[in-house]
Amino acid sequence: MQTAHQRRFGLTAMLAAGALALSACGGGSAGGGGDGDRVYVQAIADDPMGLNAQLVSGATPSMFSAQILDPLIFISKDFELSPGLAESWELSEDELELTLHLREGVKWHDGEPFTAEDVAFNFEEIVPLQSFGAQIGERLEGAEVVDDHTVIVKLSEPYGPLLETVAAQFMVPKHVYEGTDYVTNQANMEPIGTGPMKFASYDSGEQITLEGNEDYWGGEVQVDRAVYPIMTDPNSRAEALFAGEVDQASLDVSQQDRVTDDPNTMLLEDSNFPQDVTVMFNAQSEYLEDPEVRAAVFSALDRQAIVDTALGGIGTPANGFFPENMDWALSPNVDFSEDFPRDVEAINETLDEAGFERGSDGTRFTLNVRYINELSDVAATVEMAQSMLEEVGIDIEMQGTSGAVFTEKVYTESEFDVAFLRSTVGADPSIGIVRWYECNDRKAAAANPSGLCDPEIDEAAADALATTDQEERGEAFIRLQDRAEELMYYAPVAWFNGAFPTVNTSRWQGQDEPGPMTNRMPWTTMTLAE
Repeated sequence: MQTAHQRRFGLTAMLAAGALALSACGGGSAGGGGDGDRVYVQAIADDPMGLNAQLVSGATPSMFSAQILDPLIFISKDFELSPGLAESWELSEDELELTLHLREGVKWHDGEPFTAEDVAFNFEEIVPLQSFGAQIGERLEGAEVVDDHTVIVKLSEPYGPLLETVAAQFMVPKHVYEGTDYVTNQANMEPIGTGPMKFASYDSGEQITLEGNEDYWGGEVQVDRAVYPIMTDPNSRAEALFAGEVDQASLDVSQQDRVTDDPNTMLLEDSNFPQDVTVMFNAQSEYLEDPEVRAAVFSALDRQAIVDTALGGIGTPANGFFPENMDWALSPNVDFSEDFPRDVEAINETLDEAGFERGSDGTRFTLNVRYINELSDVAATVEMAQSMLEEVGIDIEMQGTSGAVFTEKVYTESEFDVAFLRSTVGADPSIGIVRWYECNDRKAAAANPSGLCDPEIDEAAADALATTDQEERGEAFIRLQDRAEELMYYAPVAWFNGAFPTVNTSRWQGQDEPGPMTNRMPWTTMTLAE
């Protein structure tokens, strides 16, 4: 029997997801509506701008695309590649031709066959429009259809993260997009894919519904419907999850202690590529022009304390620029603990020698620190950084804003001294981490905002792109990290996956089962509890 507290949040879920969600967790039928459907309920925070991640960026479009659409190659959270829509592939010796051998018998959700024509169309028309795919587009000579199930992608020059970038591309149907405006095509809101779940309906401000693909090539889908109620209030999402009214939701890090204590809830820490909380310096700032000063500010951040408190104990303090599971690219010469120790006396001495002596009030200077308000874990990090920097005579003016304002002030206008952000490392350093270090004189968003363009870093980044040989690429990345340490204008503070989804395991078992693809639920293997 539900308590009054549970009924109150049951009403919230009902308004968003309809009676379906309540009956799914009320124990009436086997996890679904009155007709006995097997239903999975995942609360989302807001209306998505689109459901096709090829043409609309963002975490929510990527999440939906991962359920509805398929890539040619799967890439796991551990960066392992495996067959997707392509059963196998070969790269020519000169690294200019990628031959893809496609699965036979695969159908789009509307019943049309998936063929090599679709793949060629995607490479020539859609892939260049995606943020990561643009790099392939710049090198694409063409996509040759050999037969219905074989395509040769031809490049003008080698491209280091070719396979990883192909793995980041979701295939869309040629017969739906050809001859249309790709960006405004209605299929971006009602995707037709080859994945385990099919788009069913979208009621703005209410819910999105998917249904199981009975013809999925990857196995029998164990879920009949997936319902995504739109619940903007984080507390409502949390209470609905703990009450078992939804099966999955994203929670604030402040709720994770409660997750740990609840035997029916679990944080899916391994569901995607590693994330990090990072600090970015404006090297054009009058206070931060000197790399020694930037290094001193970074050293003043107690990374362990930030993990323990601001990040709720989830994650680990960063000890280098790349995560440890990218061991092939990790520099053995970088050790934040040794190179940037929190030695308050030494930090004070460095700042004194740089000409920033304390004033009568004990303050050396004030930094304008920007962050995004809705990233509660980052906001908590900034609050802790404020007291840590005060110890060495640095005051900060906290500027929490919306994501749109943050983008404008940090990347476009360079109106900041320091910025904190949470980001994802991505499928490969060249299409993820490196963008924060190489020259960004175009002032592109989500890329190096420091104002620095260093020839050594740019050369190392270019060398890592010029070959697919992992050993050679690793050597280039090591050079990049060694130089980044000398300049210190962007660095991870902590590796943190606390913003990943949390699931309630009381109805569905196997939600945490690792798969070959990031962001995708294990629709073919998860089972409804008896």
